[in-house]
Amino acid sequence: MPLIPFKEITHLFTEFQHTAFRLETRRGYATDRAGARYQAFVRGIAPQPEPDHPWNLNVRAKAEQGARFSRVRFVDEPPTSGQRFLMATAAGNVDAGEDIRVLARADAEALGLPDTDFWLFDSQTLVRMHIDAADTTVGVELVDDPVEVLAACRARDAALAAARPSAEVWAQVRSSA
Repeated sequence: MPLIPFKEITHLFTEFQHTAFRLETRRGYATDRAGARYQAFVRGIAPQPEPDHPWNLNVRAKAEQGARFSRVRFVDEPPTSGQRFLMATAAGNVDAGEDIRVLARADAEALGLPDTDFWLFDSQTLVRMHIDAADTTVGVELVDDPVEVLAACRARDAALAAARPSAEVWAQVRSSA
């Protein structure tokens, strides 16, 4: 399938009816590293929640309509600075209504989970992320093949069942630092 720019699928985040799930497998993301919040975080400044960020506004709006966002993030032992940043910023997303969980990479591998990031909308539309070695999204693949969508649904279910709430893992990471 041809790659398309990420911006061409952004409408899915407001148009889905029931569920939007993200599997995050990377050790970090270029977009995070380029941001001021990440730069402050690596200097020891805790990220502040952004309740009025467009992402959080949409999550709240969808939650009010009865839809839900969830995601599972793979985390290494010890977590990379990118993974630590994502755990540190998760609270704002969770406050908006998103369910964010963390799964040890070793557990994800033992479960046979894919090592590719994706979004899954309403258990019907799979958006496979294509990310280069520098952790930059170079495009996405819109997949509607039922076999691939079913595999993504199974991966989602296994990941959600095995993962722990991000806040719980982040508290442990902070206390051991």
